[in-house]
Amino acid sequence: MDNDTPVDDLSFEDALKELERIVGRLESGDATLDESIRLYERGDRLRARCADRLDAAQARIEAIRLDAEGKPAGTRPFAAG
Repeated sequence: MDNDTPVDDLSFEDALKELERIVGRLESGDATLDESIRLYERGDRLRARCADRLDAAQARIEAIRLDAEGKPAGTRPFAAG
């Protein structure tokens, strides 16, 4: 992925792939200090993008409600945790 692409234009999958590459680069210790700072800043924006996309997806998930007989009786918003 081209790291010049605006973070908001990336799909969840592309943002996650780029974030994984950034983490690998930072963990390698081969980046200069300035490059490490740039990578960290981009990685933080990518992390936020992924978190936002996951939150949006979770909000769209609906849980199936069952009636007293255990039959589907409609849906309700999914509540994690």
